[in-house]
Amino acid sequence: MNTLLGITLKIVSTFAFLAMATLIKLASQDMPIGELMFFRAFFAMIPLGIWLRMRGELAGAFRTKNITGHAIRSLSGSGGMYFGFMALALLPLPDATAIGYLAPLIATILAALLLKEIVRPYRWAAVAAGFCGMFLMTLPHFSNGSAAHLLSPGPALGALAGLFAACCNGFSSIQIRKLAQVEKTGTIVFYFSLITSLIGLLTSIAVWRTPTPHEATLLILAGICGGIGQILITSSYRFADASVVVSFEYTTLVWAVAIGFLVFGDVPQPIVFLGALVVIASGLYVIFRERQISRNARRDAEAAVEPHL
Repeated sequence: MNTLLGITLKIVSTFAFLAMATLIKLASQDMPIGELMFFRAFFAMIPLGIWLRMRGELAGAFRTKNITGHAIRSLSGSGGMYFGFMALALLPLPDATAIGYLAPLIATILAALLLKEIVRPYRWAAVAAGFCGMFLMTLPHFSNGSAAHLLSPGPALGALAGLFAACCNGFSSIQIRKLAQVEKTGTIVFYFSLITSLIGLLTSIAVWRTPTPHEATLLILAGICGGIGQILITSSYRFADASVVVSFEYTTLVWAVAIGFLVFGDVPQPIVFLGALVVIASGLYVIFRERQISRNARRDAEAAVEPHL
């Protein structure tokens, strides 16, 4: 274990993903979302292929024991990407980033329902608190509650899209957990990138708008940044405990606020910050409690073995 290296890789991965989000937001004006998905997923395979080649796993990435599982994971992940890009186009960058923090809490609910995992009361309490934070974050965007307002391009639709993206990503994380039991990480990422790029192409081919050289550069770089971020975050779990690494996910809000202000001139409303802090506190509390329980379990196991030594 090299905890410091794991944390460093995680933090750098947050920069890569935020760079991707910034580039997508810059290129999202009048660009079909399916087209954005295609560029993001297709060009992510460039750094992925280089990484797999360096590890000697390129040929093995094509072999799979569960193509159906990959299709389900890719469909849910594509939904998360589609609605996430819609949220990026319609919301300030910090707001879209903060709403995305709901995904792990939604995954907790889905783990109980789909995987029959035992969810302790403190996790349910954290989920409830997280949804209270979600209400605070999205409240300013629903100031006009008419149906036409909710369905017209604007902050309300962006907030709804962000919530749908969090739900899709929460389900996707459950599917990844199931796939990881039988498939290599490179295989999971490869099939997701391949299937998502095909979905993006097929859903946008009828409305395809040829990007300008400037837009094409932004989109290609977004895909490459996304691929690099995926590699970095995957590698971070090799060097540090997941509970340690995950807690640094929330540093993205700091960078998102800075980039949102410097690049787009966005300043989140105080209530959005408050809601984000509630969601972050909920997530960190779950991480702290899980680490505490794991530590106690290891100590009890060692105590049980000790008399027999």
